[in-house]
Amino acid sequence: MEVDTTPATEEPTVDEAKKDKKKRKSSLGGDAADDGNYDARLSALLPFAQPLAPKKLNKKVMKTVKKAAKSKHIKRGVKEVVKSLRKGDKGLVVIAGDISPADVISHIPVLCEDNSVPYLFVPSKEDLGSAGATKRPTSCIMVIPGGFKKDRTDGKDADYKEGFDDIVKEIKGLA
Repeated sequence: MEVDTTPATEEPTVDEAKKDKKKRKSSLGGDAADDGNYDARLSALLPFAQPLAPKKLNKKVMKTVKKAAKSKHIKRGVKEVVKSLRKGDKGLVVIAGDISPADVISHIPVLCEDNSVPYLFVPSKEDLGSAGATKRPTSCIMVIPGGFKKDRTDGKDADYKEGFDDIVKEIKGLA
């Protein structure tokens, strides 16, 4: 009786499995403002997605949202954003342009204009969700500089405040 000494298919170790998962994730999602990614996502845009962020501004918006999310100065989702707008909070609203059905977000630009809050569209809800520090695709995010309490000045907003101001200036140029 012979015993087969050749190893059967080797099971990957835990570390190898994690590395493989990261590699697959980076090849699928990659950078939020990757050139091919941006162009590929333009085909799914809503007809009323104006003003749309160009590639360069899209990258800047994603970086700013990511920094604001780290400081916990964002509101995620339609419900939270609408609530903040009705309360009168000031900030920047970033809306994904590939939401289906469109009725879910169609009222947000009107609310923003009524409250004179700057807003812009980005091509992808997946990229917006990952920039907002969540695993789920996100339809809209509101960046509120200085956080939610008006009297709080702990310096956390300093790292994204400059990018926030640049984006607001560029939005006025787009409209």
